[in-house]
Amino acid sequence: MTELRVGVIGAGVMGSGIAQTLAVAGYETVCCDPDPAALERAQTGVVSGRFGLEGAVARGKLTRDDMRAALGRLTWSDELAMAAVSDLIVECVPERLELKIRVFRELDRLVKPTAILASNTSGFSIAALAAATDRPERVVGWHWASPPPVMKFAEIVASESTAESTIETVCEVARACGKNPVVIKDNAMAWGFVANRIYFAMLREARAVVGEGVASREQVNQLMVDCFRWPVGPFAMVEGATSGWK
Repeated sequence: MTELRVGVIGAGVMGSGIAQTLAVAGYETVCCDPDPAALERAQTGVVSGRFGLEGAVARGKLTRDDMRAALGRLTWSDELAMAAVSDLIVECVPERLELKIRVFRELDRLVKPTAILASNTSGFSIAALAAATDRPERVVGWHWASPPPVMKFAEIVASESTAESTIETVCEVARACGKNPVVIKDNAMAWGFVANRIYFAMLREARAVVGEGVASREQVNQLMVDCFRWPVGPFAMVEGATSGWK
């Protein structure tokens, strides 16, 4: 078990899955969300959701003891201040820039001076988030894919101010979680970094195909799975990432 402590801000589909993944990897993790109902859903999902711990035990990915140990490392709270002791914070609040900036300002005030602030944003400029803090060298993007416990994707986004030591620490944690970190450059001129810019281009064309009456959404999904061996099609990916995997 590592001594590094991690805070996850937001207990939605992504936040809860990220918290679960970190706890399984051996990190003491606290997941914070101001909504008690969101915390309740998250706790249920971590245990019995499609990609929850019970399923991992059933598939032989974890032992029952592993599951109990991971749950023992995972704390839930409706107070942001509970993350103050963390060495690394992963922000997973809804994709609204003004909200993320507000959260980063508050975290910068609460957490220890050496703490790293990482954002799971799908495409907002990391430099813009870093500018809301007094620690731009310790701000980085860590974009996860849904569902977090399964996908090996780890898009690590560095601004011009991000320190090399910050990148190294986040990459080390990502690898400990079984992910494959790829470090890319922040780009304030385009939304979406790498994965989402390419994905959105594909999704635009998929919607055009359906709009032209060439194929249904279900047919597009199936063709992409069969041709390119994707786990799900483009429309199914949107549904899963936004409302959870049933």
